[in-house]
Amino acid sequence: MPSEKILAEKKLIVDEMTDRLKGQAGVFVDYKGIKVTEDTELRVKMREADVEYSVIRNRLMKLAIKNVGFDDLESILNGTTSLAVSKEDPIAPARIVKEFADKLPNYFEIKAGFMDGKLLSADEVKAIASIPALPVLQAQFLGTLLAPITSLAVVLKAIAEKDGGPVDVEAEAAPAEEAAPATEEAPAEEAAPAAEEAKEEAAPAEEAAPAEEAKEETAE
Repeated sequence: MPSEKILAEKKLIVDEMTDRLKGQAGVFVDYKGIKVTEDTELRVKMREADVEYSVIRNRLMKLAIKNVGFDDLESILNGTTSLAVSKEDPIAPARIVKEFADKLPNYFEIKAGFMDGKLLSADEVKAIASIPALPVLQAQFLGTLLAPITSLAVVLKAIAEKDGGPVDVEAEAAPAEEAAPATEEAPAEEAAPAAEEAKEEAAPAEEAAPAEEAKEETAE
């Protein structure tokens, strides 16, 4: 008869497993014969993707699956079993597990999975694994939303270029500003000769004044 301490420890493990089964998605794996280096690489990738991965005890997992209504999974809980679960990215566990199942076909095999409370067969897990990662899906979705705006901008730009585009006011105004000083200086240059001519015409009149005075003296 197990002691109360052992029973309490087992209950704690079952409760933890039950909580993990309530995650967004998970995959059960048969990992027999996997090497230490391969297992280490797998665990690193799981951590980088925020996926919980651990070896499970089939007998205790059978108690946990009953708590969440996954009784149909009982048939796969034999031999060596591990579980990869994610609470954030539902695609990550399937994607990473399939990657290693393809790399190690004789040692790493998908048993079954679940997503949002629904059980998945091994083939369904493999199909889900082909879906891009969540950040990629978000980027694709954002690109779809922005596509109409981008297309409109391209069309408007093409129309503007076809019609000659907007007038550059500064470029057009520059020649006019440069021409203004020349227009103002021109009359000043032309006025100089005219003043000289007027001066020359006035000169004989001043010289004629003494002649008239001489005429008066003779008359006397």
